[in-house]
Amino acid sequence: MMRGGTVAGAVLGAMTLLGCLASSAEAAQCGSSPAGFEAWKREFSAEAQGKGIGPTALSALMQTNYASATIAADRGQRSFSLTLDQFLAKRGATTIVAKGRQLKQSQAALFASIQQRYGVPPGPLIAIWGMETGFGSQRGNQNMLSSIATLAYDCRRPEFFTDQLYAALKLIDRGTLSGSTRGSMHGEVGQTQFMPKNILAYGTGNLDVAANALSSTANFLKAHGWRAGAGYQPGEPNFAAIEAWNAAGVYQKAIALMGRQIDEGGGAAASR
Repeated sequence: MMRGGTVAGAVLGAMTLLGCLASSAEAAQCGSSPAGFEAWKREFSAEAQGKGIGPTALSALMQTNYASATIAADRGQRSFSLTLDQFLAKRGATTIVAKGRQLKQSQAALFASIQQRYGVPPGPLIAIWGMETGFGSQRGNQNMLSSIATLAYDCRRPEFFTDQLYAALKLIDRGTLSGSTRGSMHGEVGQTQFMPKNILAYGTGNLDVAANALSSTANFLKAHGWRAGAGYQPGEPNFAAIEAWNAAGVYQKAIALMGRQIDEGGGAAASR
C-alpha cells in the first residue's frame, strides 16, 4: 500500500470532486472484464468517501488491481460438487484428523479456555482450522483488497462482496488490515480464513495468531446459535452453526465428521 500525505491528498481531492455528484449518481456499475475496473474504482471510491471511508483506505483501494486469478477461482469451485467421500479424500481428512488429535492434546489448555467461554468443543474448531489453512500453513498469497474489490466489481455476486469491501475498507482505516494484507482467492484472511465482515463482527484479535483465530471462530459459532453440550452432527442442534460457517453441504458434513473423530479421539480417522 502506498503511504503519505501526497497520495492520500490526491485521492481525497479527486474524491471530493466526484463526491459532489454522489447523491444523484447511480451506484458504481458492475462488469465482467478488466476493461471497466479502473472507472468502477473511481465511482466506488466516491461513494465510499460519502459513507465515511477515510483517506488511508481510499488510497489503498485506488492501488488495487483486477484479480484475474480470483475470478478464475470463483468460476471453478468444483470440489463442492464431490461426494462426501471424494471431498474427504481430496482435502486430506485423514491427515487433518490425525494432526487434529495431536493438537487437541498439546493445546489442551487453549481449547479448554475457548470451550469454557464459548461452549464450542475442540473438534469442530480444529477441523475448520485444518480444512481452511492446514493449521495455518496455507493462508493464501493473494492481495486481499484486490481480490475483494474485483469480486465487488464482478457482476456475479456484487451485493455480497460490496458489503465485504466496505468492511475491508473500515478495517484498513482502523489499522487492523492494510492494503498489502495477503489472503486467499476470495479475500479470506487468517488461520481460519475470515472474510472482512466477519472480522468486524466476531474477530477477537490478530487472526494470523492461532489462538485469536480459533477464539474468533468459536465466537462466530456461538453467535450463530451454538449451544454448549448439544450435538453438532447433521440433524443435531449445533449443525446449523456449522452451516452458517460455510454454505456448501459437503463441507458442512466433512467438518461435523472430522470434528467428531477429533473429539472422540479414537477409531479409524476420517471413516464414517
